[in-house]
Amino acid sequence: MLLAPITVTASQSNSPNLFAYSVIAALSGLVLFISLFSNDVYATEIYTWVDEHGVTHFSQEPPEQKQVKKIYSEDIKPAKIGSVSPKATAKVKSEPTELEKSAIAIKKSDKAQAKLICDNAKHSLNILTSHSKLNKQSKESGESVAMTEEQRQTAIKEQKQRVSLFCSK
Repeated sequence: MLLAPITVTASQSNSPNLFAYSVIAALSGLVLFISLFSNDVYATEIYTWVDEHGVTHFSQEPPEQKQVKKIYSEDIKPAKIGSVSPKATAKVKSEPTELEKSAIAIKKSDKAQAKLICDNAKHSLNILTSHSKLNKQSKESGESVAMTEEQRQTAIKEQKQRVSLFCSK
């Protein structure tokens, strides 16, 4: 009797092994994917402390020579966003100030003077806002002195108030 040679192709012999390797690789990938998004991977230590000004700080590194409280990020529950609607504050009608009273009196008695004050306030405001380095005349010596930024901002505020008082109808 003659034995006929048996030929087996690669696709027939490796088929069960290839399928097993594919299943193992897919399951391993799935386990890795799930473990990446678990809370334990992203849980970090957070340190919180209050400084000498009463400001609360949060950091992943503890500060030197400060008493800190250690919390974990997985324990922090986020607050609901938009759950409390803001309430509009009621505007309280207050008594007019002396400046407002005098502006009303000037506008009633002398409209030309009120217009002149309005025009001067607009012009001064334009100069104050378009130039950063300005000089002013000193009241004591009469000399020209450089205006500080604080003085310029105060003057801008005053001119805006004059515009609102004298230029409105």
